[in-house]
Amino acid sequence: MRVVVAPDSFKGSLAARDVARAVADGWRARRPDDDVRLLPLADGGEGTLDAFAAARPDGVWHTTTVPGPDGRPVDAGWLLLPEGSAVLELARSSGLPLLRAPDPRHAHTCGLGAVAAAALDTGATDLVIGLGGSASTDGGTGALRALGLRLRDRRGRDLPLGGAALADLADLDRSGLRPAPPGGVRLLVDVTAPLTGPTGAAAVFGPQKGAGPHDVAALDAALRHLAAHAGGDPGQPGAGAAGGTGYGLAALWGARIVPGAAAVADLAGLADALADADLVLTGEGRFDETSLGGKVVGTLLDTAAAAGVPVQVVAGQLGATPPDAVTAAVSLVELAGSVESALAEPGRWLRAAGGRLAARVGPVGQNTWPSSPLAGKIGS
Repeated sequence: MRVVVAPDSFKGSLAARDVARAVADGWRARRPDDDVRLLPLADGGEGTLDAFAAARPDGVWHTTTVPGPDGRPVDAGWLLLPEGSAVLELARSSGLPLLRAPDPRHAHTCGLGAVAAAALDTGATDLVIGLGGSASTDGGTGALRALGLRLRDRRGRDLPLGGAALADLADLDRSGLRPAPPGGVRLLVDVTAPLTGPTGAAAVFGPQKGAGPHDVAALDAALRHLAAHAGGDPGQPGAGAAGGTGYGLAALWGARIVPGAAAVADLAGLADALADADLVLTGEGRFDETSLGGKVVGTLLDTAAAAGVPVQVVAGQLGATPPDAVTAAVSLVELAGSVESALAEPGRWLRAAGGRLAARVGPVGQNTWPSSPLAGKIGS
């Protein structure tokens, strides 16, 4: 059999490449003669760079030291492809784990802009930026300021960095803003949130960054104030990605917001990989209703359906019954006996999951799980 192993990362646990390797090892232990191809994927969030690097081994890694989301220096890696595309990941320069403590009002994206400037200085002709995992809600203004934008208050003073300061914005000076590269800027997102409102950047994602109710209200108002000065389309799906960075880079730098999972899958060559495959294995940390809405698993299911290739899923947890297009699914929690055990040894249980699926597959990819619609989908 020709098997493609194409998972997302198990966030907070293992990168997609490590997930793919463990599942493949478990599969090969049961079926050593199968042709197993690893194709780790991502949706624009953490792990996007790793997915690009796995798909494009001809890319060259660079590291740039930039201000992190609290101003302390961080070393941010990025990838330059031979055709001139630079791939950046916001989480590496401006991500939440880079903070010593959450700082929802003052954390910023300055580091992302500094990485973008370094990529342009190196000769990049277009930028691809994954926008997941941000620490801030600054509308991308920190990144734009690193690229030459100036934001001033009524007295002509430069605003402090961070989302809260945008409430005092009186003048937005683009005269020194560095032009976007000739090939443009693509923003890979895995959310459809607008900039503001009850489903916007501050309300939905602010609490994850340490924002209490008063912080959320202040940040939402500040983003509204920014939009009044910057124009653009604050209601565009994905504008609220990464604390409004999607909006800021689109409105003020002409960037395009695109679904991240589809873009990574396209670059990784998922359609070509499935053209001669008998089966594809995918997965993520938690499978639930949101998995089908533009994330890796949902995008893969659509691509596999078009190619007529059956799909099986490995998930840390199954929060919903997979659709009928999934012929079998295994939960690490079910295999390990508890969430704690699954998190303690994810590699072990991913290998076990790969072996479990391989043991239940017939010679041409037809699953031999019990006929009950749930029996094969809970890892029992």
